[in-house]
Amino acid sequence: MSEDFTIISELNNNILVLKTNGYINNTGGEKIAQEFSKHQDSVKKVVIDLEKSNVVNSIGISYLLEIVESLNESGGKLFFTNLDPTIEKTFQIMGIFQFAEKTDSIDSVVG
Repeated sequence: MSEDFTIISELNNNILVLKTNGYINNTGGEKIAQEFSKHQDSVKKVVIDLEKSNVVNSIGISYLLEIVESLNESGGKLFFTNLDPTIEKTFQIMGIFQFAEKTDSIDSVVG
């Protein structure tokens, strides 16, 4: 898959919202991690909106797990919203929801 990956970053009440578009592979995962790194010291909650991303490979997941670990170490939390059913099932099988949360909407976190 050679689909271009883009990300829109918004800071709302010290909550980082990342809206992804495209395949989350090594390139997409790295872009997400870089955007998180820019705000890592100032946010405790991160919401990743996967509405426009319907494929995540193992390398992409490894980047997401690094963010989960970093947030958990600092008392923060990662939230996923608008999950494709396949991605949601993959995350369940891998146990990601033991450390991150699935939420119905960005607003339910940002409030």
